[in-house]
Amino acid sequence: MSEKEFPGWHGTTIIAVRKGGQVVIAGDGQVSLGNTVIKGSARKVRRISPGGYDVVCGFAGSTADAFTLLERLEAKLEKSPGQLQRAAVELAKDWRTDKYLQKLEAMLIVSDGRDLYVVTGAGDVLEPEHDVTAIGSGGNYALAAGRALMDGEHSAEEIARRAMAIASDICVFTNGNLTVETIAG
Repeated sequence: MSEKEFPGWHGTTIIAVRKGGQVVIAGDGQVSLGNTVIKGSARKVRRISPGGYDVVCGFAGSTADAFTLLERLEAKLEKSPGQLQRAAVELAKDWRTDKYLQKLEAMLIVSDGRDLYVVTGAGDVLEPEHDVTAIGSGGNYALAAGRALMDGEHSAEEIARRAMAIASDICVFTNGNLTVETIAG
């Protein structure tokens, strides 16, 4: 099957919400190949602990590429413990300039409970303006829902779960099988 004929992998909606001294990152479990669901229980939100320093990461895109990036981020954090921004910027620089890493197709949301960033292969390290960010195929739906829910009395986890439920109702590449990780600031 040629690249042109290959239907392509789709999947993943990841949302991060910072509210009330916590950051919650939630991700769905669906992986699709074209119009077929290949797996409904993938775990795309993970906690890493380089040197005892907890960071929660969510990823969208190729799983193998994302794991490569997570390993690189973990190595950066081991060199600079407790400095998520520095590690994220260093990862983004490597990702943008290294010929091997440039081919990786994934995006990351990372948080240590205090800082929250989206890291991309274009060299971006973005901090959300409204304490909500989202990536992946249903990311825009989850982001819109999350921002709408921020003004209410809901906790960060409630906002993340409700936004993911809305995204899974709209995006055919997103399901309601969630992995949710919470980290305090």
